[in-house]
Amino acid sequence: MSVVNISCYKFITLTDREALKADLAARCQALGLKGTILLAPEGINVFLAGSRAAIDAIVAHLRSDPRFADLAPKESLSAEPPFGKMRVRLKKEIITMKMPLIRPEAGRAPSVAAATLKRWLDRGCDDEGRPVVMLDTRNDYEVAAGTFEDAVDYGIGIFSEFPPRLAERLGDYAGKTVVSFCTGGIRCEKAAIHMQGIGVERVYQLEGGILKYFEEVGGAHYRGDCFVFDAREAVGADLQPAAGRVHR
Repeated sequence: MSVVNISCYKFITLTDREALKADLAARCQALGLKGTILLAPEGINVFLAGSRAAIDAIVAHLRSDPRFADLAPKESLSAEPPFGKMRVRLKKEIITMKMPLIRPEAGRAPSVAAATLKRWLDRGCDDEGRPVVMLDTRNDYEVAAGTFEDAVDYGIGIFSEFPPRLAERLGDYAGKTVVSFCTGGIRCEKAAIHMQGIGVERVYQLEGGILKYFEEVGGAHYRGDCFVFDAREAVGADLQPAAGRVHR
């Protein structure tokens, strides 16, 4: 497998999106990359595939901008690029929640590393003895591909449905530690900030999402595959394509 696939994001105010779009589109085209880069006032979201050299070059270019210096892409490999073309798009939000007062750049919710979460799930409680609730913030068809054991999900079709569904169930989380999770970290970060804002006492986001969890600790406490938004459809805990095992 010679194609390197990366995904990463960062919440950071962008006031020069048109110039960024032109620059990144030209560089990605020159490097022969395929995928999508989303640029919004709230930040950047990147999904790219290409050769090792091309991926290293675009990551180095992104990190040369001080705003993106700490980008930490998650990687996987495939035999073919899972994207058909290269697009750089301007969006209102890099992930649509329709909660404009949420500004992750202004302060993140606490995060939990994969190894720590695995320890909690092994024990059945967090380090202070509280029950741990895994809250899946993804859409219903993504959850169908796989999720953590006993995870809560709201059967949503789009992410903007998450806040009202959550509001109906706030009492479920009293006295518990909630870990919000998603594919790569972006949705669960917004979700955790929202939960803090409406009074959930103890909430964490899974740092780097399911893909980082797979990378660091494998598939412990996870059942099935992880849906991804490209031609692979899903990847397993080994981060290899799991084509044909997803039913949308």
